[in-house]
Amino acid sequence: MKIKCVWEHNGDDSLLYAVDLAGAFTRGASLDTAIRKMPDEIQSYLKWKGGSVPDILEVVIVQQKSSDLCIFDADSDVIFDEERKALSTSEYLELKTLALKSAQDFLTMYEAIPDQDKSCLSSRATFYGQIPRTASEMYAHTKNVNDYYFGEIGVSADNEGSILECRERGFALLENQSHFLDNKVYSGSYGEEWSLRKVLRRFIWHDRIHAKAMYRMAVKTFGSDAIPNVFYFSV
Repeated sequence: MKIKCVWEHNGDDSLLYAVDLAGAFTRGASLDTAIRKMPDEIQSYLKWKGGSVPDILEVVIVQQKSSDLCIFDADSDVIFDEERKALSTSEYLELKTLALKSAQDFLTMYEAIPDQDKSCLSSRATFYGQIPRTASEMYAHTKNVNDYYFGEIGVSADNEGSILECRERGFALLENQSHFLDNKVYSGSYGEEWSLRKVLRRFIWHDRIHAKAMYRMAVKTFGSDAIPNVFYFSV
């Protein structure tokens, strides 16, 4: 199975995204490191999504972007060439279902953590401030991109309620707009380009980043049996 990938990089720091598996990604201090991680990521992702896992995976880079952003901390602004294309109804519904499953699974993981304000992690600063350490901090950070992501494509959403509830409301507001499947490309904050396809991918990708962090933190803090591994991550 060939995995078409977009490579976003700043010097040697690399983010590698699977084009056809929205939200699947790896990071590495070099491209080679990110490529070596991709087979495990694809297997984990397909198990979570419910797809069959192929025996052989080959990474093929189809697009790249050099960036001045903090790639090491997963700061990203790339838009895939594929994310400029119009959406069919079936494509939209499949991606929307996956984005809502991601939100529900994130919520399930968060609610299962024994003490959501306890963490063994030390403090560290990133481009957006102190890295979230506790489950409650990770959950709030992940949930609260809802109004930002939807706002970048002209949808006035909010962050009220659970991560699942506010995301569902955002999609309902989106679907009230005529021609939303045209997948218009917007010039958003800081000159970044956004489209509906990109928003759908970014939700799953952002959930996945912080779900990995939350799961690993919980295993270190509470033990390997502390929470359900609903995303099927390895530690």
